[in-house]
Amino acid sequence: MSRLLLKLAMSMVGGWLFCSMPAAAQVAPTTKKAASVKITQGPEIEQANFYLTVVRWTTNNPGGSPEHYGVVHYGTNPKDLNQTAKSPIRLNPGHSDTVFRVRIQGLQPGTTYYYKVDSMEASGKGDGVTSEVKTFKTQ
Repeated sequence: MSRLLLKLAMSMVGGWLFCSMPAAAQVAPTTKKAASVKITQGPEIEQANFYLTVVRWTTNNPGGSPEHYGVVHYGTNPKDLNQTAKSPIRLNPGHSDTVFRVRIQGLQPGTTYYYKVDSMEASGKGDGVTSEVKTFKTQ
């Protein structure tokens, strides 16, 4: 009887281990790179507070590595965007567009900031698209 219980327990542990490792099933494959990446909407400010500012924009799906970053270069001088914020995103190969949202924290209240956006693969290789310089003021 104890052998039967031991086999049952081993089967349950093996099945639990097999079913509890979903990461391998969720890894998206690398997809074909887009011929050119274009910003189709934005960039625009979702919220602009000194404690949290969110920048959002949409591009056609850049393809390539499924792991990408939205990047915002910003500063108080439009000719010196010396600060950078980036947020990770996982591309969906089934979607024709990609929405990037980047959080910027630790800004000064009542201050005008200038920014431009771009995106890149996890390797650091850029997608070849950069916005014009835009502006926002924190509350």
